[in-house]
Amino acid sequence: MGDPLHRVDKGHFKALFMLGAEDDEMSVENVDAQLHLPDGTRWSATFMTPREIERIMNRWRTTGEEGGGAYFQCRDLVVVPSGGVTAMVSAFEAILDSGGPEGYLQLLGTQSG
Repeated sequence: MGDPLHRVDKGHFKALFMLGAEDDEMSVENVDAQLHLPDGTRWSATFMTPREIERIMNRWRTTGEEGGGAYFQCRDLVVVPSGGVTAMVSAFEAILDSGGPEGYLQLLGTQSG
């Protein structure tokens, strides 16, 4: 695959998706991302589809992690209905339209300059 850092510039925000070696930007269902705003704030999100959450919990039932799959927890989780960076960018846009990212995403810090 190409560059593991997939960047999207929407003008009013920039997004950085940290793709794994096997991830395809068109179909990825589990990816960490950062939202960069013009005020210099950076916010984190872990995007997953319901199918990916189910796959992970099923694996945990056999590995014993997280109480044998009894629960799933992720501090900056954003669930999207389908995979792909395009769906995740749409989620970032909807979060901003809803008054976020504060209250929706985890603040990473502020960049100056």
